[in-house]
Amino acid sequence: MGERTTLVASDGFTLNAYRAAPEGKPRGGVVVIQEVWGLNNWVRSVVDRFAEHGFLAVAPAMFDRIEFGYESENYQPEQFVVIGEMMKKFDQSTTLLDMAAAVDAASAGGKVGITGYCFGGAMSWRAAHHGLGLSAASGYYGGGVPNYIDLAPTIPLEMHFGDRDTGIPLDQIEALKARYPDVPIHLYAAGHGFCNSDRPGNFDLEACTKASARTLDFFRKHLG
Repeated sequence: MGERTTLVASDGFTLNAYRAAPEGKPRGGVVVIQEVWGLNNWVRSVVDRFAEHGFLAVAPAMFDRIEFGYESENYQPEQFVVIGEMMKKFDQSTTLLDMAAAVDAASAGGKVGITGYCFGGAMSWRAAHHGLGLSAASGYYGGGVPNYIDLAPTIPLEMHFGDRDTGIPLDQIEALKARYPDVPIHLYAAGHGFCNSDRPGNFDLEACTKASARTLDFFRKHLG
């Protein structure tokens, strides 16, 4: 359904992206922020799925400033070594520029929401703090909670976490709930990455189905 395309950030940098448009008039726009494997098969399928639900969806390649065109289907431990080296070069300030470029592209569909998974979940929270022209955000299992807990959301936001996620301690999630009691923070009987159907050891159909339905309802409410 979707197509490869490019975006141009406000500083002139051109990055890769994946875009999918619905049949008929969009009910809004959605920016999808990748996991640490780039614009791989699963992220593209998420973009396609949002288009099937009536949204104009865009996923920017968030690691293009580090390694242009990076994407991987390798979920094995050795890839985390590669990812670790890449993250040492990651710049949060240009991340905002790249997300803003995706928001601008998705705005052709109307009001824009942002969602993301793993790395993208944390970036969704950051985007919700900075605004970026967004109307809503729904983030999934964003790690490193202490790194963004002080960034108060400026738009409607919800988050989704697995209560068996060994990388995101429950006490961090509880601290996030306590700090922002008005932000819906949903817990599921699942581990990390429970929505990635390309990772059989992580994927949890029941948890993902429930969380995805909540995200769609959240976006229909705030983007309509």
